[in-house]
Amino acid sequence: MSDITVFEHPLNERIRTFLRLEHLFEKYDHFRIDETTWGTRAALEGLLDILAITSRSDIKSELAKELDRNANALGRVRDQPGVDPTMLDDVLAKLGKAQRSMIELHGQIGAGAREDDFMKAIAQRNSIPGGACSFDLPHYHHLLTKSSEARAQLLARWSTDLDPVKHAIDLILSLARSSSNARSVTAHQGFFQETLETGAPTQLIRVALNPELDCFPEISGHRNRFSIRFLTAKDTSRPTQTAADIAFKLTCCVF
Repeated sequence: MSDITVFEHPLNERIRTFLRLEHLFEKYDHFRIDETTWGTRAALEGLLDILAITSRSDIKSELAKELDRNANALGRVRDQPGVDPTMLDDVLAKLGKAQRSMIELHGQIGAGAREDDFMKAIAQRNSIPGGACSFDLPHYHHLLTKSSEARAQLLARWSTDLDPVKHAIDLILSLARSSSNARSVTAHQGFFQETLETGAPTQLIRVALNPELDCFPEISGHRNRFSIRFLTAKDTSRPTQTAADIAFKLTCCVF
């Protein structure tokens, strides 16, 4: 809903990494269609951040494991009451396609862009504040003078082998977010805590809040317990815990 603000907090390192990559893919997708040179710069910065995270050798295996775990979990509920077999088969087909795409992704994720000399130069200079300006990287400045169509083609070339990763992360997080129903709860004097069931580990906490309440949640936790403090702040001043009771929607995503 447009009048509700959702805050999320991961409860394991795998989902934490996937959420960061989702954020960076969203940044990249937003700026890649911006035809200005600053849009191209921002898109490349997002792409470089994606390459930095996916340089970890275990990212591909983590995605493959999570896709396989989701497929096995869904396969076990086929005969349970209330399960729509048509919808289930559709989701399993998407998981199977994502698994095949990951298998067909040979070598390191993003190898095409990572091994590109031009991208290496930008990545090296981009780590320095202001290091990617025109006199440091005249080749980059020259590229930015090209037409928006030419720049878009380059961005597409560098990101093509990242598409399977993006699709896999989108599918995994979508299944997690839709795995449980939201429930109405209240944080008394701005504080809420809950013990989690260890039999079905919670992966993600989602807090849906009316923005008119003018506060935000600070979530902390692990696989057994989590807590939420609702904070208020005037502009950029230091936040303080509210003394008011805060009604919100809570979703503990266990899939």
